Amino acid sequence: MTEKLHDPDILADAADWRARDLAVLWHPCTQMREHQGALPLLPVARGEGAWLVGPDGRRTLDAVSSWWTNLFGHAEPRIAGAIARQAHTLEQVILAGCSHLPAVELAERLLALAPRQRDRDPLAKVFYADNGSAGVEVALKMAFQWFRNRGDEPRRTKFVALENGYHGETIGALSVGDIPLYRRVYAPLLMEALFAPSPDAYLAREGQDAAGHAEDAADALARLFDEHPGEICALVLEPLVQCAGGMRMYDPVYLRRARELCDVHGAFLIADEIAVGFGRTGTLFACEQAPADARLGGSAGVQPDLLCLSKGLTGGFLPLAAVLSTQAIYDGFLDDSRERAFLHSHSYTGNPLACAAALATLGIFDSDDVLARNRATAARMAELSAPLAAHPHVADVRQRGMIVAFEMAQNGDRRTPFAAARRTGLRAYLHALERGVLLRPLGDVLYWMPPYCVGEDELALLADVTATAIGAATA
Repeated sequence: MTEKLHDPDILADAADWRARDLAVLWHPCTQMREHQGALPLLPVARGEGAWLVGPDGRRTLDAVSSWWTNLFGHAEPRIAGAIARQAHTLEQVILAGCSHLPAVELAERLLALAPRQRDRDPLAKVFYADNGSAGVEVALKMAFQWFRNRGDEPRRTKFVALENGYHGETIGALSVGDIPLYRRVYAPLLMEALFAPSPDAYLAREGQDAAGHAEDAADALARLFDEHPGEICALVLEPLVQCAGGMRMYDPVYLRRARELCDVHGAFLIADEIAVGFGRTGTLFACEQAPADARLGGSAGVQPDLLCLSKGLTGGFLPLAAVLSTQAIYDGFLDDSRERAFLHSHSYTGNPLACAAALATLGIFDSDDVLARNRATAARMAELSAPLAAHPHVADVRQRGMIVAFEMAQNGDRRTPFAAARRTGLRAYLHALERGVLLRPLGDVLYWMPPYCVGEDELALLADVTATAIGAATA
């Protein structure tokens, strides 16, 4: 029976594959009733580069990198080979009291690549977790307990996050998220966070540029810090792109201002680069794009106190998160008392297979000049997406590196979004899926975030299908 369930040919011939799935599976981030109606399930037997291949051989372009995780394409042989070799040596070992070389080597590589800021102690330690949400939980707990260990609790107990931000769906991570769809139901369970206005350029006043709006948002953040003197332990933000919030993008000057304000008020800066790290925005880490400031040594980029990484860390092969911290934060937990230790753990912390996948992923960055290729691909994506800005029901086309988003609104007016009941984004999704492209929307926002291996023909298909999907959905 086990062989039958895993045989793609059996699945291809079985008329009841959909019924079998719905009989046993509860899919993530899904209203399951929709799958009883018009929303199809996409059966995937294997992946090939930027493509998902069904059991019947039907090919679908993975325009969203399988929830933003896949960097170099499905079944990338160098990463797959590294995992296979590691599986024959050591598949898993408890990381409490034990060590293994893949975890050590990966930590060394990540710290060497991490954002650095002149005249600031570099990120120096790595703590592993299982996924992005868990990584954010680690960072929040580290920031809080560091102040508690120092004796500043109960004063330093508040976190600041950005409106429209998203950091995961565990309780702590959800508490610093601001998307009602995800947090409203669980509001009674959540800790109270402070939310600062988003620097999102889409919210700029008429005639105001993205940098001007980011400066205004930073001024509002400064006022929030002033209103809570000595109470804030950390600011958490997604650098440059609020992904789950609709791929909303902002000017990097905000990162510079945020770093300055955290320093002035003695709070930590937590950078959630789970979705935007590893080349998505044009640099290895989005934090590197903050403009230079002579007062901070004259170097571009900002260095967070805690850096959260996941998703692309393993090239999309296996779940793994890493939280990079400064030496000062690490030192704040060194004590004779175990109660002052960071007593946080996951069973698969630093899993050797996942670490091997991550090391292979970083090896590809070394050998292939990935960032240069991404810049060329991003330029082509800009050319192909530009004509859609003239569509009568497109309010905005925005891009940051290899992320492009299309905001649909009535008559292209950002003040008049389509009614939620109309399901404009879902209509576009269904149209694209029928034509062989996976464009999973965020509300009424379509976006491109393809694997880095995407080619010219695939980009042309993506642009053509996106145009027809927007036309069909808004007609």
